[in-house]
Amino acid sequence: MVPVRQPVPSFVQLAAHPLRWQLLTTLSGSDYRVREMVTLIGEPQNLISYHLRLLRDGGLVKATRSSFDGRDSYYHLNLSRCTQMLAGTGAALHPALDLSPTPPSFDPTTPLAVLFVCTGNSARSAIAEALLRRHTDGLVETISAGTRPKPHMHPNAVRVLREEFGIDISDQDPRHLDTLADLRFDTVITLCDKAREVCPEFGDGTRWIHWSIPDPASAGDTDADTYPAFQATATEIDTRIRYLLPILTAEP
Repeated sequence: MVPVRQPVPSFVQLAAHPLRWQLLTTLSGSDYRVREMVTLIGEPQNLISYHLRLLRDGGLVKATRSSFDGRDSYYHLNLSRCTQMLAGTGAALHPALDLSPTPPSFDPTTPLAVLFVCTGNSARSAIAEALLRRHTDGLVETISAGTRPKPHMHPNAVRVLREEFGIDISDQDPRHLDTLADLRFDTVITLCDKAREVCPEFGDGTRWIHWSIPDPASAGDTDADTYPAFQATATEIDTRIRYLLPILTAEP
């Protein structure tokens, strides 16, 4: 009887290498630059860059140009693609394998506190605040702030939340990060490369996460020009938040 040889799923080919697995697990917690991964993983930069390129070519990892230093890039997991490839890997092994994640539960008697930070607090962090509150039914204390807040919410941030998610933040104003200095947060998430560089400490035990998400307001000259960028940004933030939920209940 001739043996049947099944092709090895792409996810297994990419992730089975020890260093690439380390890169994937490192990026599962936050976005990082190459030199930061060199320090965290303890391997030479040329080796890190080589394996990152393989992960990018395979679709598991993406890179975005830093808005703080345009010569640098932040790497992050392509969460949707990872989910698709993992599901395909399970199905290739056995059709009965179920990789559907179990939604996390939040205890209202011991609420978690999450802070989202960007520069202006008029778009990205405000969108993230609204979406996390929606996904957790308000059981997670969620707030957002800016290092240099704008006078008002960006109209496209208000519009995209209303039209795409049915959430109204029209009566919300940007908040300065300094007003939260005395508060404690379980998790602090920066969504802006500039804000990441200046965000203050919030005490021991705080989980720090960075999402390198470009400012959608810089994608054009008018609100009409930038609205597609706001739609894409809100979709990316919503995806990241859905995958953030089980992390919030884990130990930092």
